[in-house]
Amino acid sequence: MTIERSERLLERAARTIPGGVNSPVRAFGAVGGTPRFIERGAGARIFDVDGNGYVDLIGSWGPMILGHAHPEVVEAIARALRDGTSFGAPTLAEVELAEKIVEMVPSVDMVRLLSSGTEATMTAARLARGHTGRDRILKFEGCYHGHGDTFLIKAGSGSLTFGVPSSPGVPAPLAELTLTARYNDLDGVRELFDRHREEIAAVIVEPVAGNMGTVPPRPGFLQGLRELTASHGALLIFDEVMTGFRVAPGGAQELYGIDPDLTTLGKIVGGGMPLAALGGRREILEDLSPVGPVYQAGTLSGNPLATAAGNATLDVIRREGAGLYEKLEERGSRLERGLRDAMPDGSSLSINRVGSMLTLFFASGPIEHLASLEGVDTAAYGKFFNAMLDEGVYFPPSQYEALFLSAAHTDDDVDHIAGAARRVLARL
Repeated sequence: MTIERSERLLERAARTIPGGVNSPVRAFGAVGGTPRFIERGAGARIFDVDGNGYVDLIGSWGPMILGHAHPEVVEAIARALRDGTSFGAPTLAEVELAEKIVEMVPSVDMVRLLSSGTEATMTAARLARGHTGRDRILKFEGCYHGHGDTFLIKAGSGSLTFGVPSSPGVPAPLAELTLTARYNDLDGVRELFDRHREEIAAVIVEPVAGNMGTVPPRPGFLQGLRELTASHGALLIFDEVMTGFRVAPGGAQELYGIDPDLTTLGKIVGGGMPLAALGGRREILEDLSPVGPVYQAGTLSGNPLATAAGNATLDVIRREGAGLYEKLEERGSRLERGLRDAMPDGSSLSINRVGSMLTLFFASGPIEHLASLEGVDTAAYGKFFNAMLDEGVYFPPSQYEALFLSAAHTDDDVDHIAGAARRVLARL
């Protein structure tokens, strides 16, 4: 497999872009080797500038639930493009997308559209503080909520990959307002509420963690968070940027039967375009300007091309209904079985999966929180990742990321992945 053009492009990019990439995990810093510069995608596959094809298990980090270049999404963007790219004024497509979100996501009465998941979580924190009159936000170790200052405290994703629990540039006084607890540990959350009874504005959580690898909630964990926040006058924020429309039509809150106060959405909601949303109860959302005093604005919020892609994607999801999620569950289960069967006897490997989200951990299970990952063999994962690339399979270039299946993946794709994994793991 030749990657000469990708190698040359990386050298060129590094002269004008830090590290040659515009998001850290793309640099392959955690796995070694040369990042592939992707030229196009179709269905369940992506193709690099050297002409190599891969079964894609990233799906642009989650948005491509329908696969790459889905014809209805492409056509919707093309139609919108002919009318202009941005107006800085209200459009019908914004209203239609907001109505679909309210219809599909159980706890959401109102929606503010934004441009990124980070922007959504930053706004959620500000709104929670403004609504409650309190300053502290409680988050969980290993959960990543974007690169806002409030959340770069014991974060997952790229911060975890590179061993940076926080980041230079985050002011110490602001960091002190962020409390951290262990994911899946309700007793730790209770202790923090006991110590900061009237100070916690909100608890923010990935209902299914995806940024320290896929980590499902223990039974009762999310319900316990709902009860604790309600009893202490704090808000519960579900960061469903990853799980929204992924694990169920209404996200993890539908899957687990929990109604948070605020929900952040991204990825699938924009159909692969830069778009996100903050939703929640009406009396909280009406604290946002221009109705209320909590300020938030965005020049490209509700961009016409992004809302076209989002509307088209949600239209397909609503039309296919339960059948889409049954297919995703079948594919996810098939892949999990295939990977388990590929594990050599006596290997220190484990798998976590929720629907079409899955992580193969180079560590013994169970993986339930950040401390579970202390013995993870990241070097072995790096070898596995690069060997799978040579087999034509694109796993996430970090042990601490989830992989995603799409409706475009077939049984043959899944069997190819499992067969490749068997060959690679046998020689690692």
